[in-house]
Amino acid sequence: MFDTDGRVVTLGLARMADALGNSFLIIVLPLYIASGQVSLGGIVGVDLAGFVLREETLIGLVLSLFGLLNSVGQLVTGRLSDRLGRRRDFVLSGLAVFAVGSAVYPLVSSYWAVLAARALQGVGAALTVPATVALVNEYAATDRERGGNFGVFNTFRLVGFGFGPIVAGVVITGGLASETVVTYALPPVLGSGTFSGFAAAFGVAVLGAALSFALVVLLIEDPPRTEAEAGTDLSLAVLDRERGGLDPVFTLGVGTFLMATTIALFATLEGPVRARLDESTFAFSVQFAAVVIANVLLQVPVGRASDRYGRRPFIVAGFAILVPAVFAQGVVTTPLAMLVARFVQGVAVALVFAPSLALAGDLAGAGESGTTLSVLTMAFGLGVAVGPLASGILFNLGGFETPFFAGAALAVVALALVYSQVEDTLDAPATPVPQD
Repeated sequence: MFDTDGRVVTLGLARMADALGNSFLIIVLPLYIASGQVSLGGIVGVDLAGFVLREETLIGLVLSLFGLLNSVGQLVTGRLSDRLGRRRDFVLSGLAVFAVGSAVYPLVSSYWAVLAARALQGVGAALTVPATVALVNEYAATDRERGGNFGVFNTFRLVGFGFGPIVAGVVITGGLASETVVTYALPPVLGSGTFSGFAAAFGVAVLGAALSFALVVLLIEDPPRTEAEAGTDLSLAVLDRERGGLDPVFTLGVGTFLMATTIALFATLEGPVRARLDESTFAFSVQFAAVVIANVLLQVPVGRASDRYGRRPFIVAGFAILVPAVFAQGVVTTPLAMLVARFVQGVAVALVFAPSLALAGDLAGAGESGTTLSVLTMAFGLGVAVGPLASGILFNLGGFETPFFAGAALAVVALALVYSQVEDTLDAPATPVPQD
């Protein structure tokens, strides 16, 4: 990791701070809305063509809106960053918008205002993500460095996302064991007064975005070729007209969406999982985090190995492993077995994600990294947004096993698509450079 381009490490650190702030809010917002500090009067209980709005529905809408706007917006912002050739400005604008959205929460009490703040954050993320991954792609001096770059970048991002919920719980309650929202005193230099754990959590989200902003301002510049070579034909290809079949980047996007959906199936089922396995909340949280932990451990070595041995073997192996890993979660009966299944799923994700980004980066034309890579980042975000909803519906229609069996079937589809439609971009293993 330490011989990676310093600019990639900087972008990884920036995304780590930003991801920590965002994952904070995944934990904080449901508690904040349910605390009574946000007015739901005139909304809860409304009948919409037979569907009665409940508090859980409104919380789900707030959480999902971010993912939907972030994912859909990335196709637009990725293309714009290619056309304008100014990645850095998009990253900074997105971080600023995200910070404003985070700062709004403690100042409002209306549900609609909270929804608007979350939408603002979704727009901010849509501005930031495609431009950031495009920079990571363009900082690779050769194709043989691209996988390692994405491995390092994803590792930092996942550390922020993985530890965010834990830190959020400590900030809100003042400790791991407490269940009560804590009140903090203002520092003496700011005068007398107090502020709640919620305000502190929102402040940390703002701080994360501000730290990311500062790192990018001080240490990141657009590569010279970005502005000079911004492409003019930035349409999204679905079919590969030269060799027939589906476009490989589009295929990887579909596979990434299906993979991300299987990751997110678990989050909705905390109650059923704990009841089935007779386990604690802590055990469930460790199982939930196992996917992230596996990725943190493996992103860098897998990314660098894909630079040496090719992208496709790792991607195909990842989807092949994903099938039994997801299926097993529907049939295991002990906490340890579930932990192992979740960790193996994380191994599968690590095998797929960095090599997929690297392969798409290999195929991106000059000045088209934002458009090309946004297909994969959008697909991942959309899958994470769709997964919890799909899990709840499938659980209600069938039973505990149904979401996981359906997820395994999606993984089979992804495996078949990638195996049949994606070719490698690196033809032979890299030859080690002799050392003097």
